[in-house]
Amino acid sequence: MPQVSLDAAGLVALADLATTAYRTALTGTSAFLDVFVLCPGLHRQQTAPGLNGGEYPAVAAMTSGYVFRIENPATVVYLQKVGLTGQLTTLSVTKIRHQHRRLARLLSMLYTFENSTFISSVSYMCAIAATIIVLSLMIVLEDWWGVFVILLLMFARLCNSFVIRRRSQLGWQGASEPGENGDLLVLLSQDRWIRMRGAVDDLKAVTSGQWLRDPTFIESSVSAFATLLVYLDAALASNVSQLGKVLLLVLLVSSAALLSIANVRTDELQMHGYIVEVNGPRRKYERRLQMAEELIQESGRDDWAVQLGMISRNVDDTTKAKPEGVVTM
Repeated sequence: MPQVSLDAAGLVALADLATTAYRTALTGTSAFLDVFVLCPGLHRQQTAPGLNGGEYPAVAAMTSGYVFRIENPATVVYLQKVGLTGQLTTLSVTKIRHQHRRLARLLSMLYTFENSTFISSVSYMCAIAATIIVLSLMIVLEDWWGVFVILLLMFARLCNSFVIRRRSQLGWQGASEPGENGDLLVLLSQDRWIRMRGAVDDLKAVTSGQWLRDPTFIESSVSAFATLLVYLDAALASNVSQLGKVLLLVLLVSSAALLSIANVRTDELQMHGYIVEVNGPRRKYERRLQMAEELIQESGRDDWAVQLGMISRNVDDTTKAKPEGVVTM
């Protein structure tokens, strides 16, 4: 296509897509095979904690009556993904049993397979294969500028993956309560209602504390350097041959599409060695009060519903309740 100028093809890499950051939120970390997944917006991976749109929904522990907020933005992103307006979605939280096995830990460093499905895995592997194929073609064509541009993107991806893995280590999650089971009701925006069930310690691990701790000076510097590399890469892409630019465009667009498919078909959240997944069919309600009354009857107490503002308490109500106020885990 000699009549078509593709000198600005590298600018596609700067497109402000959240695909890479969204993948980070669903997997709770970053794997080293992510280095081969090159899609627009890869320099925005560190912004993953902002994907929840600033929402930290109120949640009530129906077993104790305590009311607090979910502080983990990645968990909120997943709840927003699975929640439907006017419906109660029940989730289960379980611990990954094989996380202490050496082979499993090594594999999880390469690819987060614990919450993957067949389609998401195939899409992800196709994105990796696309990068390898395009890089091989660049070498065969002896388009060394094209090889350098792709390797530069991969190095920027490696820097971000390294920082994400360091920041995603499990930290404070509240006092341990072994043997206790929890039952949480989460009120999301747009009248989406989520019920989370599991061991109290498991629930704390995915709802409380920090998902990604604040970066250190060195980590911030590495992330900034990786961002500058992506912008530099966009400028250097003009030196790539015409065919190389076409291959680069195809790689960026196809990788974005494949990673988007992988994200959509990832039905579970992996977080700090735990899996959050939908458990059972959703239940529709004509009124939120109807759901509240049903859950009150099931839990045997209504203080949590009062504190959430779902019902009002009569003055002569004799139901026992915890002191009102916000309690954190």
